[in-house]
Amino acid sequence: MASLHVYSVLVVLLLTCGAIMATKENDQIIKEKNCETKMGLPCVLEDFMSIFETGSISNKCCGELVVLGKVCHSALVKRTLENPLFKDLSPATIIAKSIQTWNNCLALIDSPSPSA
Repeated sequence: MASLHVYSVLVVLLLTCGAIMATKENDQIIKEKNCETKMGLPCVLEDFMSIFETGSISNKCCGELVVLGKVCHSALVKRTLENPLFKDLSPATIIAKSIQTWNNCLALIDSPSPSA
């Protein structure tokens, strides 16, 4: 449980202070598209955990991720990877998990729900 709290703090720090370390391109995308305001913190944490750790993302948070958009999602993941706290992670693995999370959510949101 303590590790979840640590990751929560890290995500908040990344979202609020990460712009300093972001590349100009990712920072510009995030700013222009207001990426940091489009998802609630609980869903940001779920998305983060599904990509940077092991975890799953709920249907509700998949919906928020799809509304966030692929461009914002990619820019935020890339900006997070630029943080020295994550220097030991494999960027290729994280990008692959990010794409997998995006594709899974998109398929879930686009699939017709069973009728009651």
